[in-house]
Amino acid sequence: MNTRKRLSAMQQSPAINPRRVLNANGDAVPEIRSRLGGSRHAELSHVEKGNPACVIGTGQRCEHALVDAELNRRLATYEATVRGRFTRIVDTLKAISAEQHELDFVVRAQRMALDRLGFELPADLLAEAWVSGLNLRALHSYCIFRSFKTCIDQVDTDQAPWRERVVLDAAFITSCGYHTLDVSPCADGRLQGLLPFVLRLAPNENVFVKAYAGAMFDIESDMGDWSARELERLTGVIPNGESLNYLKLAVYHFSSSHACSQGCAAHGSNDKLAIESALGRLNELRSAIDNTYGVGAAPEILLIGLDTDLDALRIHLPDANGDLNPYRYVDTGALYRDTLGLSRDTARAAIADVVARTETADGWAEGQGRMNDGMLRLVLALAEANLSQIEYVIQHHAGRYVVIGHDEAFICAGEATNYVQMRNKYYYAHLETVEEGAADMDVGVKIFTELNVKHGLAVPVLVHFYYSSRVPGSRARALLRARRVKAATLARYPVLAAQGLINCQMAVSDRHGTERCGFVEDNVADAGH
Repeated sequence: MNTRKRLSAMQQSPAINPRRVLNANGDAVPEIRSRLGGSRHAELSHVEKGNPACVIGTGQRCEHALVDAELNRRLATYEATVRGRFTRIVDTLKAISAEQHELDFVVRAQRMALDRLGFELPADLLAEAWVSGLNLRALHSYCIFRSFKTCIDQVDTDQAPWRERVVLDAAFITSCGYHTLDVSPCADGRLQGLLPFVLRLAPNENVFVKAYAGAMFDIESDMGDWSARELERLTGVIPNGESLNYLKLAVYHFSSSHACSQGCAAHGSNDKLAIESALGRLNELRSAIDNTYGVGAAPEILLIGLDTDLDALRIHLPDANGDLNPYRYVDTGALYRDTLGLSRDTARAAIADVVARTETADGWAEGQGRMNDGMLRLVLALAEANLSQIEYVIQHHAGRYVVIGHDEAFICAGEATNYVQMRNKYYYAHLETVEEGAADMDVGVKIFTELNVKHGLAVPVLVHFYYSSRVPGSRARALLRARRVKAATLARYPVLAAQGLINCQMAVSDRHGTERCGFVEDNVADAGH
């Protein structure tokens, strides 16, 4: 059976539905396509586009010996739970809108919202509906923010099943010789699930994630982060820090099916530019730290490319000097395909052999010797772990995501809320001020002009900053920053603001306490800290 027929049979089979995900009860539910339905996003026909690693069909189950099937099941349940809180919004608002001229409209609307979404709607927006009509733009943004807040409030319960299963944790990172893994992916929402899904890394105190458009992280800011961790290492705050190093990881992305339109927006979907820019930024960071603190002080670096259609990786291999090469990498999609059907030990040995042969490649991929043992251990673990995500996409998303482009629910501006990590939940604009992060914000607004504004909905912007309850006045300063960013955002996009097509919600989180994404209104005074 050829690929086209196999995919067709797969989609018709009642026994194997590759688009299924599991709900909280473990029952199969249909995969969620786009938030608003229809075909307004870049979508692929799965009859035409399968996964080059494996296609489920007659005689082919796509079950790799190194894949953690139980972890995949738990992540699928988690994904269905989180996405389910958002997919009910549009239908609920449509149902509420149909009732807006009834005498007991407010009571009916609140009952429907509470029953279907789990929270009530702003009473003033409902009470004014009989005069000027229901403000669905404002209500939609409100529901997006509240649904996200519910996800954060439930994060410990939602994530507990899969967190206990992930083996790439803080102890593992330490065993590879690193006290810190500093990750800078592109701010694109398709990379939001990078840690738990794509890399199968447990979020922990040794892993820091700050996303930037095009993975173009700020050199000075990263030098500050490195300096802070170096101080902790030298003062003994980091256990066994004297023998550990700092690792900086940049993650670019590309689309294997729509390379010229669904790649990195910050680089104009130019894959070559995305790779060279991320690698250039990594090398600049090394040079900056060596030039400032002495040769040899710089952290180790690693570069990874993500195919956002399939969640397969290109892991670029450092040489003995720690130098990276755009052409020296292993492709985990190819590793999955070439080791499928082998036993665990045989598959693991085959992957190690591919890595070893890639390290000694000549020509454009040539390097100066082999990477150090700790880096090798990490690379092999990341490659093996990603096989589970490749199979996850095969089993639960028909091999390739239906929506291969943007489908984020909102923009998060300021500092990212890293509590909920899942593909296309939000677009992140890292900034201290709107002027400083104008490029990131403009990319985000451009994306949401297509996603929301063209369909009459507003751009929801969550302005979020962290504070430390250990530092006097920290919360008040975080609120002040949030208010400045909110005001500057509305001022930067005056046409959208005037038409009610951009809505901002401010929130703050305590790095060392219990407040997580606490919503703050303009007229609420700071409570202290």
